[in-house]
Amino acid sequence: MPSSPQPEASRYSGFSYMPELRKDPVTDQWVIISPGNARRPADFIKHPVSSVRTEQNCPYCAGHEHSTPDEVFAFRHGTAPNQPGWSVRVVPNKFPVLCIEGPLEREGEGIFDRMRGVGAHEVVIESPDHVISMADLPEKAIENVLGAYRARIQDLKNDHRLRYVLLFKNHGEAAGATLEHSHSQLIALPVVPKRVQEELRGAKRYYKEKERCIFCDMIRQETKAGTRIVLETERFVVLAPYAARFPFETWILPKQHHSHFEEIDGAHLENLAWVLKSTLRRIDKALERPAWNFSIHTAPLQDGASPSFHWHIEVTPKVTRVAGFEGGSGFYINPTLPEESAKFLRDAGPG
Repeated sequence: MPSSPQPEASRYSGFSYMPELRKDPVTDQWVIISPGNARRPADFIKHPVSSVRTEQNCPYCAGHEHSTPDEVFAFRHGTAPNQPGWSVRVVPNKFPVLCIEGPLEREGEGIFDRMRGVGAHEVVIESPDHVISMADLPEKAIENVLGAYRARIQDLKNDHRLRYVLLFKNHGEAAGATLEHSHSQLIALPVVPKRVQEELRGAKRYYKEKERCIFCDMIRQETKAGTRIVLETERFVVLAPYAARFPFETWILPKQHHSHFEEIDGAHLENLAWVLKSTLRRIDKALERPAWNFSIHTAPLQDGASPSFHWHIEVTPKVTRVAGFEGGSGFYINPTLPEESAKFLRDAGPG
């Protein structure tokens, strides 16, 4: 007789089992989980992000406001724009990948499509302190950073040429950061990115079949099982996704269904600051201050409230590299069980 399925909590106890393929329930992307192919969480090679002091030449430090384009948003302490006295400052990127001026001018060239590189590229300077990292900022300072994100999306939403705003952060050289001073970036696009389109399609497909949000179902199932939960509050859950593409890939999801990040209220913003800080400090403590990226996945700017899509934050520490197999096949190989990664971060504590 075939054995009955094991409950999830016991199935992963001990964290030793054969490699398997897992499918992301949102995007249908397959991931190879191959723990025998590499290392346990404590065995990853560490490349700690150093705190190098180069304030003298840093354009993001207080007193160097003249080194950046004029700010478009700031939290200030009664001082004039583009002067010291700010806690968070948003400026256009000095070398933007897209420019805000001009019409889109969509056109075809045979089988090819093109349009002008219209959009916005902004830098969110998270603190006047050159050395402090986001994980070490006070909760109120992180709340202000998140508030700046919200304000900039709300403003850019008024430009109907723009379809999507991607907010992301590169922390450390291995994650793509070119300046040590803690900052994040915003790029507003005239198209919806492919990764987000895949999530939107998958979420709509699930909702059409079951009349439920797949992310809400994910939250209910994961909190009940507990094996991939990193931390949980009244308003948010932090988890390792079932088909994690990378070791220690971590998602932050609001428990209450909302499709657009920019509609977050004050109570959720305050709690998210604590949750994000705690998550980043756990990653710093468990992996000895690695480089990492995060991005906010939210619904397209011009779309109304969606019952199928659920905004969330994805954090990915840079402890492995994408190689030829991943590039050639579209598969990711994750050498660490998401269940084990979640336990490692749970046990690390917030630091």
